[in-house]
Amino acid sequence: MPRRRRRSRVSALEGCREEEAPPEAAAVPPARLTSVQQSDSKYDMLCKEEFIELKDVFSVKLKRRCSVKQQRNGTLLGITLFICLKKEQNKLKDSTLDLVNLSEDHCDIWFRQFKEILAGFSNRPKSLKILLNPQSHKKEAIQVYDEKVEPLLKLAGIKTDVTITEYKGHAVSLLKECELQGFDGRHWKPLFAIHWSVQRLFTGIQTLEPSVVCVGGDGSASEVAHALLLRAQKNAGMETDGIRTPVRAQLPLGLIPAGSTNVLAHSLHGISHVVTATLHIIMGHIQLVDVCTFSTTDKLLRFGFSAMFGFGGRTLALAEKYRWMSPNHRRDFAVMKALAKLKPEDCEISFLPFNSSEDVQERRAHGSPKSDYNDQWQMIQGQFLNVSIMAIPCLCSVAPRGLAPNTRLNNGSMALIIARNTSRPEFIKHLKRYASVKNQFNFPFVETYTVAEVIVHPRNNSSRYGPGEEEEPHETASENSFPWNVDGDLMEVTSEVHVRLHPRLISLYGGSMEEMILK
Repeated sequence: MPRRRRRSRVSALEGCREEEAPPEAAAVPPARLTSVQQSDSKYDMLCKEEFIELKDVFSVKLKRRCSVKQQRNGTLLGITLFICLKKEQNKLKDSTLDLVNLSEDHCDIWFRQFKEILAGFSNRPKSLKILLNPQSHKKEAIQVYDEKVEPLLKLAGIKTDVTITEYKGHAVSLLKECELQGFDGRHWKPLFAIHWSVQRLFTGIQTLEPSVVCVGGDGSASEVAHALLLRAQKNAGMETDGIRTPVRAQLPLGLIPAGSTNVLAHSLHGISHVVTATLHIIMGHIQLVDVCTFSTTDKLLRFGFSAMFGFGGRTLALAEKYRWMSPNHRRDFAVMKALAKLKPEDCEISFLPFNSSEDVQERRAHGSPKSDYNDQWQMIQGQFLNVSIMAIPCLCSVAPRGLAPNTRLNNGSMALIIARNTSRPEFIKHLKRYASVKNQFNFPFVETYTVAEVIVHPRNNSSRYGPGEEEEPHETASENSFPWNVDGDLMEVTSEVHVRLHPRLISLYGGSMEEMILK
């Protein structure tokens, strides 16, 4: 079947990932297509053989030429394959390949064979529940979804059910209250309008696994992840307060970046790119990611991926007061104001250094109490300008190397980065280093540790403001609370916070080219 030139379909997407072909496709060799055509400087296709692997195909359509008066059943030209291509800088690109054949019988055979093969990729979602935050960034999330995400999902034949969140915590309420079970083996009826993707178990019985996608910024993505993990604990019959060994979330989560910084999506995909994130979901690429629990004494505050205390927390608290500003202006204004009022926190920080030995990891996995390895805990105290605790690299446009460049998505450890008290100019130099290729930790007042657990105990808050300086009132703040920045969300706590890492606790669609694994 002759082939015509490959071209872009929905929009210029860039970068892709590998996936094993299903059993049905094992006997079918990779599509080997030969083309002889005029020289094309862009694609350099003159007399060139080209190979398309079936695992890179995500849709197939019959191609017809229809006149203006014809709605369907025009002249058959062949079939079109929609493929996912790997490009530079971790980007994914959708493209098309036209297979030309005027025979209805031949095209029907090829079309049915391709449809059967595509249906056999069991890890690709068939239906998705979309949670969309309309307030993200410049309120562009709906436009991003309508113009860039939905056309690709529709092209791939994925059914969608969209819910626009109306308030902070809406996703938690939504996923907490809905029923996620119920099917009779031959048919299934989604309850609370949550769709499901079908997987074949080793028994041959088809079962149902839901997939959820969040369209929004870091706060929205973290909230949905928190909700899915809460749901998992509830299904397992576990109390969340005082939990030491949470169970893994049953539902995979997709992240479409539509916020101002998109740290989670950028760290997951290696780039903040809407089409790349969408294609990762379509192709069913799954990455297991470490998650932290943030808790006070016997009380779970939330699940999350990263946190900042001190300068990072106070900057976010200031930014929350000026939400009427544009996101970039609000961020810059809050940073400048926090620097103008820069004061250290008087803290005591205890941490458990990361130990990769199997016996220690096994004890931690089974929830051994702190007293079992007390001799390993270390403690530092003093005046600290900022404390960062991160289980992911935290890549973003203002920190292309990442806020924690030595951390990985699922290496079982966290980065503890401490900036001790120093002069304002020196601290500003440290902050500027994040945007450069230089080592942002190469300062005498910056300390870094690789840890498994951290306890941050503020000793008082009287030193945060000098004579004549007063903290502006905040609607949600209590008088003696300390602000934390957890995945871009403000968390205010009056006591110490215990942060624990839990390896590979949630499955996310995506991952960088080097770190992606297949489910």
